[in-house]
Amino acid sequence: MAQQGSGQWNHSLFSCFDDMKVCVITYFLPCYTEGKIAESVGESCFMHGCLWWFIPFANLYCPVMIRRKVRTAKGIDGDMLMDCLIIWLCATCAFCQEYNEMGIGAISRS
Repeated sequence: MAQQGSGQWNHSLFSCFDDMKVCVITYFLPCYTEGKIAESVGESCFMHGCLWWFIPFANLYCPVMIRRKVRTAKGIDGDMLMDCLIIWLCATCAFCQEYNEMGIGAISRS
């Protein structure tokens, strides 16, 4: 695994199944996971977790902006084009990756 601030993700994009609780919750309720990620970078849990889900174009823009904030917070290299492609093609995996990267852990706690 890469060290924090090393320019790389500590959790790969396809490591969704590393934490099955996060994976299942994200699959069935991606708005919950995205809201928690937004909250961890100082954004509104409600706006990014629920509201954007129902607004055309916001459903791509908001997750991309949150992904950029996660990358910035953790010192991870990347660009807007790659963020757009990842969110567009495999948002569920991206949400799991961001959630695990931020070390939120609320889903995993017993």
